[in-house]
Amino acid sequence: MTPKHFWQLLLIIFVMIWSAFSLMPPTGRDLLQDFQSKARARDAAFTNILEKAAALQKENANRTYANLKDAVGTNEITKYFPHINAKAEKNPTSFVLNRLQREASGKIKLGLDLQGGTSFLVGMDTDKLSTNSDRGTALSHAVEVLRSRVDSLGVAEPLLQPSGEDRIVVQLPGLTEADKDRARELLQKPAFLEFRMVHPDSDALLAAGIIEPGYEVLKEEVRSREPGKAEVRGIRSYLVKKGAEMGLTGKYLKRAYLTRDQLSNKPEIGFEFDKEGGDIFAKLTTEWSPKGNKKFLMAIVLDGQLSSAPQINGPITGGRGVIQGNFDVKEALDLVSVLENPLETQVRIIEERTVEPSLGADTIKSGYTASIIGILAVAGFMLIYYLLAGAIANVALLFNVFILFGVLCSIETTLTMPGIAGLVLTIGMAVDANVLIFERIREELAAGKSMRGALSAGYDKAFGTILDSHVTTIFASVILIYMGTGPVKGFGMVLCIGVTLSLFTALIITRLIFDFLLAKGMLTSLKMLNIIKNTKFDFMALAKPAFVASWILIIVGNAYGLYRGRDVLGVEFSGGDDMTFSFTTKVETDKLREAMSKLNMGEAMIQYQKELTGKESLRITTRVVDDKTSENGKRVEELLARDFKDAGFKLLGLDHVGPTVGKEIQRTAVVAALLAMFGILVYVAFRYELSFAVGAVVAILHDLLMTSGMFFLFGHQMSASFVAAMLTIIGFSINDTVVIFDRIREDLKLGVRGSFKEVLNKAINQTLSRTIITSGTVFLATMSLYLFGGGVINDFAFTFLVGIITGTYSSIYIATAIVLWWHKGERPKTAATLTTEATVAARA
Repeated sequence: MTPKHFWQLLLIIFVMIWSAFSLMPPTGRDLLQDFQSKARARDAAFTNILEKAAALQKENANRTYANLKDAVGTNEITKYFPHINAKAEKNPTSFVLNRLQREASGKIKLGLDLQGGTSFLVGMDTDKLSTNSDRGTALSHAVEVLRSRVDSLGVAEPLLQPSGEDRIVVQLPGLTEADKDRARELLQKPAFLEFRMVHPDSDALLAAGIIEPGYEVLKEEVRSREPGKAEVRGIRSYLVKKGAEMGLTGKYLKRAYLTRDQLSNKPEIGFEFDKEGGDIFAKLTTEWSPKGNKKFLMAIVLDGQLSSAPQINGPITGGRGVIQGNFDVKEALDLVSVLENPLETQVRIIEERTVEPSLGADTIKSGYTASIIGILAVAGFMLIYYLLAGAIANVALLFNVFILFGVLCSIETTLTMPGIAGLVLTIGMAVDANVLIFERIREELAAGKSMRGALSAGYDKAFGTILDSHVTTIFASVILIYMGTGPVKGFGMVLCIGVTLSLFTALIITRLIFDFLLAKGMLTSLKMLNIIKNTKFDFMALAKPAFVASWILIIVGNAYGLYRGRDVLGVEFSGGDDMTFSFTTKVETDKLREAMSKLNMGEAMIQYQKELTGKESLRITTRVVDDKTSENGKRVEELLARDFKDAGFKLLGLDHVGPTVGKEIQRTAVVAALLAMFGILVYVAFRYELSFAVGAVVAILHDLLMTSGMFFLFGHQMSASFVAAMLTIIGFSINDTVVIFDRIREDLKLGVRGSFKEVLNKAINQTLSRTIITSGTVFLATMSLYLFGGGVINDFAFTFLVGIITGTYSSIYIATAIVLWWHKGERPKTAATLTTEATVAARA
């Protein structure tokens, strides 16, 4: 073994061990069992917690973490886990439970679309903040505030992270319907607390209909219940001073907590000020203490609503007080949560996505099926067509997938269905480098070289082409990562890592295996099937009619898209609610549409969708008027449950997107595509020359327009998956084009005889086998996504299938044809120079 081979083997072993370490354990352990096994010094209270948690788990097995948290309740559990240092934590119990949850969870983390849950995109009102620094500070503060509020929901591993300058992504796995409503309320509540004074003559002035300047009318809901009688509700009005008295607001609040009235046992909110707030509160209560028969009321106002108006009975110097109101326990706990975590700026939910756990389980199953079929299809083809070389490529493919998961786990990437799509697509594209190498080796063997010489020349000559084709694909995937949102970003991440790793596995692992077999004398020949042999098609003869036909089809398809108007825009582009329901009895769409008309939401799209497995679901899409409208999904769900009780409709998934987000997705998609094409133009111009760069970019533009035209003609709607597919098409299209361009450049350098048109035809014929095989393997992998990936990924797979066909076609009839016409059928001057230099060098 040479030193080079030794270090390569050592690197492979290191990478594999590191990947295995990053992956372990791949799946999670049972949290309740982990809680029990890691506890120390157990007692009766601990046993009671376990029994209660087990009972709750039987009722709802999908909320293990929340069940355990409910079972713990107010019990102190830090003593059972001395190895977890929670002394300095504000909420030690939550800290311990979160730590146990992280330790029990596996390294492969599933996204909400695979495990079920709700995701919110929260927008902040930053108009009043003048500088980027202020916005950044407000955003960081809001993230911490919302994280504290979310902790009260008992959600395992919630994800909160900034998105841009004024948004926060909040992902909450495993929420129940009731928890979802509570989460929505908690996230948006600013909790602006003010202490104001009630006018001393409030009742008399209101009775006379007089509202003095500087005052406003606030109303308090009064509820009372006598034993054995129904609850009585009423409204009491107060004339309340505008603005906080002495500037006393919630910013001075040190803590809030649940307490109870000693006489009625009603829930109350106790609060405690910091030193500065305590001094102000003492001064205020002293000044407004009873004077003779005159008694004063202090209004406690939360978010502009009167919470209570207690009487000031005397100076309060301890900096503490209580908020009395008609709260039940849940309302009081929610109020405590928001008071302890007030927001500095107003926020609103501008996007909401919900996936029911059973739909997530179905998605995992379909994704697993699509991945296995995709791998088997590609690996089977490589083994049959390339025989021993194909077996070696398959070994490299397994290394690629294993290392890919190791990298994803090490950077804590969450695996989503689009991520699985990226994995399947990576499998299809990963064999491209091997196909380029094997086809080169075939040519070198046909030229009479020895096995060792053919291997060496094959890898050397294929290296430049592999590098160019992979760099352009990686470029497109990087744009997906940095400009995409949510699932699109995850898809781009998997694709980028996978394509990068294919360089490592194809150029190092397969080469090491070949060299080992050569050294052991086990490789004396390399047989491969050769279905496409020495073709001599005159592709350029059909360039003009093919070019014209392409653009006619593009015009027709996109004109039809314009004719469809807003119907081509999915919810993610136009804003709205996209709901998926399961059912037990099918209801005619006309009856559903008639019932939906009662909601006055405008035209709704109602359609049944059926998968290959035979499973059918109902999809309803509605539009929204503005970003603040987020109740459409709930209203539709209530309508179906009320008007079609026997149908058994159950909400499986909900996507709510505000129109502002939709417009941003459209803008981002256009900018991303322009950036990708500009980057490719510069790269190809640098590596080749301007005519080649222009041909490549026009071919990409052709592929995008052709794909969108077919997309519209087949009745699909644009979505984030469509954007991801279009950007992936950019990478795929330039990949195939670069392979042909590289062979053209090589033939020109070698001084191949004939006209420029003949040189182009020869280059296309020389690379035809690679073009068909690579496109075929990617097509097989994508077809498995389309057939078995389920509705979540269907639009992506359909779009990319069209893109594969158009990308393969355009490399020949668009990109190469433009290079021919650019030079008016004459050899490029740079090529003539290179040819002359090559001839002089050869003679020398």
